[in-house]
Amino acid sequence: MRKFFALSRVLLLAALVALVIPQAGFPFSDDPIPAEPEAAGILPRVLIIGDSISIGYTPEVKFILASKAEVKHNPGNAQHTGTGLAKLDDWLGDEKWAVIHFNWGLWDLCYRAEGAGLRRDKESGKVTFSIEEYRQNLEKLVLRLKKTRARLIWASTTMVPEGEAGRKVGDDRRYNAAAEALMKKYGIPINDLNKVSRKMPSELFRAPGDVHFKPAGRRILAERVAAKIEAALASGGGRRSR
Repeated sequence: MRKFFALSRVLLLAALVALVIPQAGFPFSDDPIPAEPEAAGILPRVLIIGDSISIGYTPEVKFILASKAEVKHNPGNAQHTGTGLAKLDDWLGDEKWAVIHFNWGLWDLCYRAEGAGLRRDKESGKVTFSIEEYRQNLEKLVLRLKKTRARLIWASTTMVPEGEAGRKVGDDRRYNAAAEALMKKYGIPINDLNKVSRKMPSELFRAPGDVHFKPAGRRILAERVAAKIEAALASGGGRRSR
């Protein structure tokens, strides 16, 4: 009988130890769950699509978001919506993009001299795409971008200043209005860079009649773009790439 009780005490003690000491590889329930090995240390990918305006501010955006996202720009200049339709699939590739910040506009509304390559001429040249053509092209691009399941941000086209050789003052507003209607239709937030550019003093533009910006102007745009991208990442666009 004494042997029976002794054996019972040993078995009870063993059971208590098993309850208190966790098995190897199984943390306590209040311990943090380890990150998935393949995801650890990989930043969410961000794609910026646009023309020379975005080419100008992207390096600063990369710097601002260096610890939060891997920021890339489409290869070269995205030019107009026609170029976008021809090349978008190549730019997207097989990457899993968390956020895509995109714009087309300044090339679409630009007048070019016929038979003279890219020479701008708003007096006798032909517009690249009418507002209706622009709207149709842009809608096709938006539908393709939505298939990526990335968080999309539309950047409105920056302002056309007085004296621009191939662009008419006010066309930026008209083309932006067509784009804004599309973005509202598809629930895409707008980063109003047109409004930001209109608040800049003329000294921040590269030259009179030039749509491009000096470094200080590009920095202002970059800060706005980076803030919008960071907000999108924080609201659920920060999926890690696999």
